[in-house]
Amino acid sequence: MNKSRIELLDVVALTIDLPEYNLYCGQVATVVQLLAAGAAFEVEFSDRNGRTYESVGLRPEQIMVLHFEPASPDSVPEMVRA
Repeated sequence: MNKSRIELLDVVALTIDLPEYNLYCGQVATVVQLLAAGAAFEVEFSDRNGRTYESVGLRPEQIMVLHFEPASPDSVPEMVRA
């Protein structure tokens, strides 16, 4: 899995705090819309029952894609390899 770009329906986590929205680093969300040709994203935060409690436009550096499968050795950045 070598994925460098954020795509529609990716599960992501905040990499920053957004106290004005009561959102904090590590909170998990879903990308629901690509904005400005992929330069920004509409990200939806939902509770355990699937109800959206916040929807915010974010830049790529404010989120990280979460991966649910092991990465192949080829996808590990050079600086991490032993």
